[in-house]
Amino acid sequence: MKLLTVNFVQCTVKSCSSSPDCFPLHLDQQSDELPLELAHEDVDFSAEFVTGILGRIDWPALLTTTKELGNHQLPLDKPEIANPHAPENAQVLKDLHTLLLETQIVQGSMRCAACGHVYFIRDGIANFLLPGHLVQ
Repeated sequence: MKLLTVNFVQCTVKSCSSSPDCFPLHLDQQSDELPLELAHEDVDFSAEFVTGILGRIDWPALLTTTKELGNHQLPLDKPEIANPHAPENAQVLKDLHTLLLETQIVQGSMRCAACGHVYFIRDGIANFLLPGHLVQ
């Protein structure tokens, strides 16, 4: 599961749908059941793609996620990239590319701050299926 994906998912428990705490899901670093494991996967760089996806990213949520991983290097404000090919934007776009597209969550879990439900990640795939008692 790419780190980028965490920025687009929220708790699927019905009782959480109206709570602002259902997003972002928090990476659970302290889980004894399934410890967090990250990996790096090479992905071809595309400045246009990173620039395009940047407009869709919830920046405060990304800051939360990266801080949970111990990365405090992102700026507090979302970068404004008008020209993805400008030399001054090259390093910012490459850093975002590495973080969002090349950082893989191989295993671990994500926890909803509203209800505490845990979503496990195994073999890079998050399980968003809910037990029957939480669906209703």
